[in-house]
Amino acid sequence: MDIKRRGNIAVIFAGGSGKRMNTVSKPKQFLELRGKPIIIYTLEIFDNHPAIDGIIVSCITDWIPYLEKLIRKFEITKVCSIVPGGDTGQDSIYKGLMAAEKLFAENSCVLIHDGVRPLITGQTISDNIKAVRQYGSCITCIPAVETFVVSKSEGELEIPSRKDSLVARAPQSFVLSDVLLAHRRALQEEKHDFVDSCSMMSAYGYRLHTIIGPMENIKITTPTDYFIFKAMVDVHENQQIFGF
Repeated sequence: MDIKRRGNIAVIFAGGSGKRMNTVSKPKQFLELRGKPIIIYTLEIFDNHPAIDGIIVSCITDWIPYLEKLIRKFEITKVCSIVPGGDTGQDSIYKGLMAAEKLFAENSCVLIHDGVRPLITGQTISDNIKAVRQYGSCITCIPAVETFVVSKSEGELEIPSRKDSLVARAPQSFVLSDVLLAHRRALQEEKHDFVDSCSMMSAYGYRLHTIIGPMENIKITTPTDYFIFKAMVDVHENQQIFGF
């Protein structure tokens, strides 16, 4: 009988088609910067982190062979499974979680991350793992820098205090058994439209712990996002070359 080991798993979902990016030839996660696709920038951060034991990618079915070639080319060593994505982001994440369940113990820590968030840092990954072990969940956030306006029924507006507001980003991390239970409850209730994992976990009564991550940890969904990403890569490269 195989005994599954407790580990820290990254579930990377890369199932989007990139409509807001206005790309024609390839999905946004495969767009290249300096000869390297965005998805590879993302995978490298997790692959190089010493506490990550495995990576599972949920990918557009037709692009799985291409992703497999990229993983070999860029020597990504911790990808243990690539699964076809679903019709929604929620479905794609669930498929990744089911693959994780086959390989790792139910008390493992799973970090759910967008394939098009390549500016994640190793420190944020470490902070997520530590928080899950201590609190059972971790939502990476940034402080709100603009005012939120919440539209309610009949034109009523609510404006939350900015100092008390955070913006959820990724990773969003949980104990594997907890997030699987929530996903299966959503399936039983035929709900497939949760915008992200923390929304689902909150809806089902789980208490969520937050950490503050880097402001530059953006999701690349538009051409403007891509140019911000390019600028940040240039900054990081200059820091390595010139030491500032």
